[in-house]
Amino acid sequence: QVQLVESGGGLVQAGGSLRLSCAASGGTFRRYGMGWFRQASGKEREFVAGISWSGGRTNYADSVKGRFTISRDNTQMYLQMNTLKPEDTAVYYCAEQNYFGTYDRWGQGTQVTVSS
Repeated sequence: QVQLVESGGGLVQAGGSLRLSCAASGGTFRRYGMGWFRQASGKEREFVAGISWSGGRTNYADSVKGRFTISRDNTQMYLQMNTLKPEDTAVYYCAEQNYFGTYDRWGQGTQVTVSS
């Protein structure tokens, strides 16, 4: 069974950068869109960025526009995070869409902590 595996999280100072990766363990990505979500402690999971299968279309939450960049290739999806802020601290998840556009396959998450 295919599992999504995130990596690249860690502790960084405000203003710093991190690059998250998401890979498909035990198989390949579906030919549908993918996205990154995050969940801060005590808050609901929120959408961060999405990308189409071809990579030609992307969209972002207003809170990360201009700072984060989503990309993908045949085997991995990435989230380049620049100018990080303490409010970006959260567990970050990658997810795949199905035929209906629903995100139904999720990774286990990777912790990102931004210190002030």
